[in-house]
Amino acid sequence: MARACEICGKGPVYGNRISHAHNVTSRRWKPNLRRVRALVEGAHKTLLVCTSCIRSGRITK
Repeated sequence: MARACEICGKGPVYGNRISHAHNVTSRRWKPNLRRVRALVEGAHKTLLVCTSCIRSGRITK
């Protein structure tokens, strides 16, 4: 299962970790996901949703 929001599709973003000596290694930023019981097509379903979708009201609990 991919760690992505089931509403907007937001997933991990990749970049570099740069040390003081400018050694470059790869890293990734993960989205802030929460497991939420939401109302989908008249039935309650458990979704993996990012917090920005929860705050903006894109889901109904």
